[in-house]
Amino acid sequence: MSDFVLECEELSKAYVDGKREVRVLNRINFSISAGQAIAIVGSSGSGKTTLLNLLAGLDSPTSGEVRIEGVSWGSLKDSKRSKLRNTSMGFVYQFHHLLPEFSALENVMMPLNIAGVKSSIAREKALKVIRRVGLSERSDHRPGQLSGGERQRIAIARALVTQPACVLMDEPTGNLDETTSNEIQALIGELKEELGMAFIVVTHDERMLDWMDGAYRLTSGELNKI
Repeated sequence: MSDFVLECEELSKAYVDGKREVRVLNRINFSISAGQAIAIVGSSGSGKTTLLNLLAGLDSPTSGEVRIEGVSWGSLKDSKRSKLRNTSMGFVYQFHHLLPEFSALENVMMPLNIAGVKSSIAREKALKVIRRVGLSERSDHRPGQLSGGERQRIAIARALVTQPACVLMDEPTGNLDETTSNEIQALIGELKEELGMAFIVVTHDERMLDWMDGAYRLTSGELNKI
């Protein structure tokens, strides 16, 4: 078993546009251990979304590999990829992607339901993590009844409920006002310390770098440590 939760080794991605090869990522290398948080900053078009898709096993690299808990995405068939993604990775996006017809509790239970966890156990686990993000009293509310900050807290709870090894966050504060953004940043910092999970945060907000264990800048497909 690797000492790292997630590793990228010589990761490259290129697309063919007619007769021209467009290289989006070029020989990316980095790793992250349990309990660490790193930020990846970059402007629009720098390759951040492509990198996230590769880290999550949603796309395949042109060369190189990504390993999650020592297992290469490239070594797995689709069904095993999906299972590993659901159990070992959590996801938080700029737009929460909560299902509007379900309550906050039901949204947080969803990854456990998909994993086949017994309903009563899934409910208990979901309530525990909702309590941790400070929204016990809102668990029966639907997303439309929650504020933007509350919806993002529920999205974070959903990402954490399976106790994943690594959480990927794509602009988690990008759709929030400054005060709420600061609250979410503080919460992420607390959770990192408490839960011992690895957090990879893709952001354009460089204020988030203050509490990170490390940071990288993605420019024209090249990843460099800040």
